Amino acid sequence: MTKYSTQKPQLDYLGLASLQFKYQLSIPELVEEALKNGEGTLADSGALAIDTGKFKGRSPKDRFVVADNVTNETVWWGDINIKLSTAHFDSIYQKMLAYLKDKHAYVRDAYACADKNYRTSIRVITEHAFQNIFANNLFLRYDNEELPQQPEWTIIAIPSFLANPQTDGTRQENFSILNFSKKIILIGGTAYTGEIKKGIFSVLNFVLPKERNTLSMHCSANVGKDGDTAVFFGLSGTGKTTLSADPERALVGDDEHGWGEDNVFNFEGGCYAKCVDLTAEKEPQIFNAIKFGALLENINYFPNTRAVDFANIEKTENTRVAYPLHHISNAVEPSVAPVPKNIFFLTADAFGVLPPISKLTPGQAMFHFISGYTAKVAGTETGITEPQLTFSACFGKAFLPLHPTSYAKLLGEKMKKHQVNVWLVNTGWSGGPYGVGNRMKLNYTRAMITAALNGELENANFKEHAIFGLAMPTTCSQVPSEILDPRNTWENPEVYDLKANELAKAFLANFKEFEAFADDELKKGMPKMNEIAV
Repeated sequence: MTKYSTQKPQLDYLGLASLQFKYQLSIPELVEEALKNGEGTLADSGALAIDTGKFKGRSPKDRFVVADNVTNETVWWGDINIKLSTAHFDSIYQKMLAYLKDKHAYVRDAYACADKNYRTSIRVITEHAFQNIFANNLFLRYDNEELPQQPEWTIIAIPSFLANPQTDGTRQENFSILNFSKKIILIGGTAYTGEIKKGIFSVLNFVLPKERNTLSMHCSANVGKDGDTAVFFGLSGTGKTTLSADPERALVGDDEHGWGEDNVFNFEGGCYAKCVDLTAEKEPQIFNAIKFGALLENINYFPNTRAVDFANIEKTENTRVAYPLHHISNAVEPSVAPVPKNIFFLTADAFGVLPPISKLTPGQAMFHFISGYTAKVAGTETGITEPQLTFSACFGKAFLPLHPTSYAKLLGEKMKKHQVNVWLVNTGWSGGPYGVGNRMKLNYTRAMITAALNGELENANFKEHAIFGLAMPTTCSQVPSEILDPRNTWENPEVYDLKANELAKAFLANFKEFEAFADDELKKGMPKMNEIAV
């Protein structure tokens, strides 16, 4: 087979025929470029450490979808998918092309979807070398084959280009715009690399369910020695990456997957892990993946060293590391596995109400999937002590171009067809809410997930949660029995009941948005508010 060609592609199709750029550079070359450009420094691990500037996270209110014949009747319009006119897109695009004429750029060809039947080619044009390292690490890499002259999708990411909100239809100077007709993603005004990967995730969330009857999932996945696949859904901070990085199981991927007819496949070729408070003891696989070729974002060093202080969040709590999948020693490549046997919904419940693990009926699984609950602890602002409820449909509302019921329906069909076990796992608080109780110990959570995976919990005795109706095991190896029912861990059980009711009410209020689409089975999964004195 022919080694892939690094001959520069023609960019005429974009109107960038005269762009000066460096194409398909190797990681050592890109690291040299980044250091020469003053983009970052080398940590003592060998990883490149950079700062993304003003934006150290995604900016959801500045994400737009072009409204045209392809999207007008299909996209779930609102505060998640904000309309931008074709005229505004064309204007911004032409301004970006003009802006690039005097610049040099880095161009990388890659693809998404590890299953070759779904492969989507991507060209990423970036202003900075570190952005190109990110694209190399997070997307799948071509090997021993010819690269496309014209890919299916193109991303143009130029942080120094700023929009004019008065004339460009944007909210402010930064933006991320998806054009499903022209198959172009424009990113400007922000160097946060997560916008690049989530742009393509949004594309696949539109195309795969709509055109291929394939469920796109915001989840991590791993597979056991016997081919039993486990899928972990969860919002940021709930433990998706941590819990899927299991030395006893092979990693399929940590964030984005598709569930086709007969398999689960990774969309990506790498991992984008949070690294706040990272230690070799707690998360050895992630810690050891931070080496030459990895990209550290917005971290701080210990004074007068190049050693990373992972506990330092002066810049942001959202410190990140991006590394290729092969930095994990037991990663599956290609990242494809059988259909799942177990699905875990992860939630960091700061109310301390939900059980540490519970088994869900099909109706409950649908309800909790479309709810997508977690709780974020309020910030350090004076006077704010209560946790903040977060409901994100399908555990990825920010990336769903279609209505959430499209994904929920597909999940329900696949769960029933393959008779999948679904578990709700609380990685948050026990014994009281945040500030009173304690965070669930990671080793307990791992033990409960292991018990579910090896079949131990199949034969366990269960008791029903009085409010949520969840089936809670009464025993689990290596886990104190008293913590399995959260009510037992509170000093005052009656106060627990009040807090549980409060959370159940919030679930039901959030569900009103989807109630019109709910069938009888889904409604059976709702909390039993009528059975509890409020």
